[in-house]
Amino acid sequence: MKKSILPVLLFAMVANVLYAKKNDSSKFYKKEMQQLHSAIEKNFHDHASGYYFVELDPTKRETKFGHRREYSWLWALCAMFEATNEVEKVDKKADLVDDIFKSMQHYYDPAPPKPGYGEYIVSLSRGQRYYDDNQWIGIAALDIYGRTGEKSYLDLGKSMYDFMMTAYDTTLGGGLYWRENDFESKNTCSNGPGVIVALKMYNATKNEAYLDTALMIYNWTNEKLQTPEGLYFDNIKTKDESIGKAIFSYNTGTMLQSNVYLYEITGDKKYLDRAIKIADSSLSYFYGSGKFRDGYWFNAVLLRGYQHLLKYHDDLKYISGFKKCLDNTLNNEKNEQGLFSDGNGIHNLVNHGGMLEILARFAELERHYDLAD
Repeated sequence: MKKSILPVLLFAMVANVLYAKKNDSSKFYKKEMQQLHSAIEKNFHDHASGYYFVELDPTKRETKFGHRREYSWLWALCAMFEATNEVEKVDKKADLVDDIFKSMQHYYDPAPPKPGYGEYIVSLSRGQRYYDDNQWIGIAALDIYGRTGEKSYLDLGKSMYDFMMTAYDTTLGGGLYWRENDFESKNTCSNGPGVIVALKMYNATKNEAYLDTALMIYNWTNEKLQTPEGLYFDNIKTKDESIGKAIFSYNTGTMLQSNVYLYEITGDKKYLDRAIKIADSSLSYFYGSGKFRDGYWFNAVLLRGYQHLLKYHDDLKYISGFKKCLDNTLNNEKNEQGLFSDGNGIHNLVNHGGMLEILARFAELERHYDLAD
């Protein structure tokens, strides 16, 4: 009997070892996420003031409007707001988003026509209010509301919707401007996320007016700024309708995810087909070289679209193509502090917020998919 039990025990021991190794490898990105968050807090968070630094290198912090702008722009806190929400999805014990939200209150500017958030700490140097910055806040707030049910974040999303709609007029047939009191251009970076804010408000309230707004902005953006391949140009000038032809991953990402949301809401397969076309074009354009073409945060926004698309199009090729670029970055761009450059030695908070979101999303993906090469 002892002889018969011995092989069973050996098999169980080997199985446990193999399971432990598999379980450990399935948490690779979660560990990277946790390490990066610690590095951000250590290197970018000025605990004396409570603010975050904009750049790691003090010599690269700007002086503008007579003030040395050493602290973070709002944009970087927008990146951290969404990233910490994704961290909380992976690490149920984390309690991070409320603190980032509190940090953002230093940027709150209640000026008419609607309250919003300014580009910099208002008490130090009031500057522009960017519609896209406020939309990123709205998107993150509504994500948090969807996860937690906390009504204060639904109210924040509604406030960001109200502010962004002050950017709308009928010049060029519609669309939203990029920043307040600047009527030079209408940009994909303010229209793509505008669609998502409106769609998320519709999902939260079922008020058809939000869906109507989303479709209006969506159709305008496709008409004015989509490339023949399904990607998106940066902007259109109001003076002569000339196109700013830069192509960034985040612009493609918001419009990709807009199509996925519209498919969820309407059930109309044309939106899923459009999402797949955009994903296919973006995969070769942005990730075909095995290296990120633009900043980490820009890529985080496109990853949102890829991850969302997986719910309805079970093909891991988009995630796999993205993963090659991510792993290349982890292997070659991370320094001894656990921080990243963009290939030019630049270490700033917005890109670290973007990388934190990417790692959190991959930590979630590795829980559900085999991401092995």
